[in-house]
Amino acid sequence: MPDRPNLITRFLADNGWGDAARSHLAGDASNRSYQRLQMNGETAVLMDAPPDHGEDIRPFVTITNHLLTLGFSAPRILAQDARNGFLLIEDLGDDLFAKLIQTSPEMEQPLYCAATDVLIKLHKSPPLDHLLDYNPAVMADYIAPLFEWYHPAEATPIQHELQTVLTRYCTTPPVMSLRDYHAENLLWLPDRDGIKRVGLLDYQDAVRTHPAYDLVSLLKDARRDVPSAIETAMITRYITATGTNPDTFRAAYAALGVQRNLRILGIFASLCINAGKPHYIDLIPRVWTQLTEMLTHPALTTLQTLVLETLPEPTPDHLQRLKSQCAKPRTP
Repeated sequence: MPDRPNLITRFLADNGWGDAARSHLAGDASNRSYQRLQMNGETAVLMDAPPDHGEDIRPFVTITNHLLTLGFSAPRILAQDARNGFLLIEDLGDDLFAKLIQTSPEMEQPLYCAATDVLIKLHKSPPLDHLLDYNPAVMADYIAPLFEWYHPAEATPIQHELQTVLTRYCTTPPVMSLRDYHAENLLWLPDRDGIKRVGLLDYQDAVRTHPAYDLVSLLKDARRDVPSAIETAMITRYITATGTNPDTFRAAYAALGVQRNLRILGIFASLCINAGKPHYIDLIPRVWTQLTEMLTHPALTTLQTLVLETLPEPTPDHLQRLKSQCAKPRTP
């Protein structure tokens, strides 16, 4: 069987990009990798998603076509090979929100407004039927990596209480959630209009869940600190535009933030221990800070007690213990 570099060369040649210059683009927490292609003044992006490492391009293709139909700026699919895990997609550029905010701080609030408006628009459309129903029971189950990789402990009490509060407050009909909706997966496209100014990436794991989930992902970002004034303003912007009940929405937002951060603690520890990516450990203190902040919501008193009595703080010693178990990085 041809090796992967030869498969890539053949895929590009078959689709008119065989003579393109290639440059590496930053990857993500998955086993996917990306290359920018340049040829005759045009560019495109190659997504390399090896099926033997658990990747599947088909959900990305399906959701991309759905988002394009709704009028969002997902990258157009130019060519695909599902069997071997290759996609050729539109190049939306390099202006990630996270990078743009660093160089142009005055853009921070307008960018978050635009990202929030995308969610307002997205949630007005019915979600795709085939998406995972990310309901309270599933969400409670999904924090299991926390107890396997961040800190071995009895999972049932926390999972049970988390499911209880999610069931109590997440009663709004589910919407489509892109799930990893944050500043490193959003691109600024100022030459486009309205919601099209926000380029979307990394949504292949989209689910059906409560409307606050992606807002939590955006505003409680594991990779950067979002100012509390912007967080408050965006929550108010969403509530005002959608007419949702403010108290119930904020309680759901807090409960979902706890669920998301408990899962992230486990996933980041796993990415170090199993995938040889120790830099994710350096993000854990921010995740912990966000977790403890969200737990102060009055609706989460019992859950707060359980979490703080069960889980250790990410002290330097604890973080070093996690790093000491780090696997060797996987060879591409």
